[in-house]
Amino acid sequence: MNVIKENMLVIAPNLNRRWSGVTSTIFSLLPIQSKVIDIVAFGYNIPKEIRSITFFEILRLSKDRQLIWHSRRNIEMLVGLILKVFFKPKMQLIFTSAAQRDHSKYTKWLIGKMNKVIATSEKAGKYLDVSHEVVMHGIDTEIYVPTTDKRSVRAELGLPEGQLVGCFGRVRYQKGIDIFVQSMIKICKVHPEAYGIICGKVTPDNQNYTDDLKHLIEAEGLGQKILFLGEQPTENLPLLFRSLDAYIAPQRWEGFGLTPIEAMSSGVPVIATKAGVFEEMILPRETGYIVEYDDIDTISKHLSDLLSNEALLNNMSEQARARVVDAFNIQKEADRLIDIYQQISN
Repeated sequence: MNVIKENMLVIAPNLNRRWSGVTSTIFSLLPIQSKVIDIVAFGYNIPKEIRSITFFEILRLSKDRQLIWHSRRNIEMLVGLILKVFFKPKMQLIFTSAAQRDHSKYTKWLIGKMNKVIATSEKAGKYLDVSHEVVMHGIDTEIYVPTTDKRSVRAELGLPEGQLVGCFGRVRYQKGIDIFVQSMIKICKVHPEAYGIICGKVTPDNQNYTDDLKHLIEAEGLGQKILFLGEQPTENLPLLFRSLDAYIAPQRWEGFGLTPIEAMSSGVPVIATKAGVFEEMILPRETGYIVEYDDIDTISKHLSDLLSNEALLNNMSEQARARVVDAFNIQKEADRLIDIYQQISN
């Protein structure tokens, strides 16, 4: 990496009050980037350990200071554009797009005002009408690590012994939790050691959906085999991934989706649909499997193969970990972004 420009300040806005995957990405990157560059957060939900800046402090910054505003949402692009037009003409604007759908005319207009555009995947890049670079998201592979002692991890979390299969995320239709439940019902009937572990928040508008799934599980006599753990503390997530033998990502829709690479980094093979960026993450028959949406039979078949073949499971576990360390390490994401910041600074 080149020598960092001392006069450069990067501002990472988070202008959404709700904690989301985008929020998590921003606040995972900043501590790593701050070791190399001057970078601050602006907006909502900023952790105490991360440097932040107020709107009025931005306005008081020297006009000679090279400012870079890195947006991930429309509102952030708009605020950055206002700052540049009316207050900070030297400010450079960056937008990172994860959307895998056609952008509205308004969004396209905002994107057209950016100095640099980044896509989080090749898939997302296909929906951009402007020149862009692809910078894939990464995770901290020193936090999400495999274990040789799953029994101890499970005991610490109060989880059952056996073959644990996980599905983490908000409990709702888009996430395909019903697909996971139906797949696990099939699996539990032929693999008596199998357990399904569901972790994620249930919002009021998804309570009926969740209750229906629980009733289905009880009707099948599997109330002790397919478990809803609810929303878990952030510090428990690496342990939960570590406790698993396999992971299923059955989403019907996803923007990017970090859970498959968090699982793979933990040495857990993944069976995923074609949602999000899963096709770019998973190497079929090496680190897991890719299936069509709603394909319960194929999910169950691949999962049964994994749970029946210890050698296959162990081999995929090793390759899954290696894949994430090589391609989805958050340090690589941070370095790529810093290079881009330097390229566009005046």
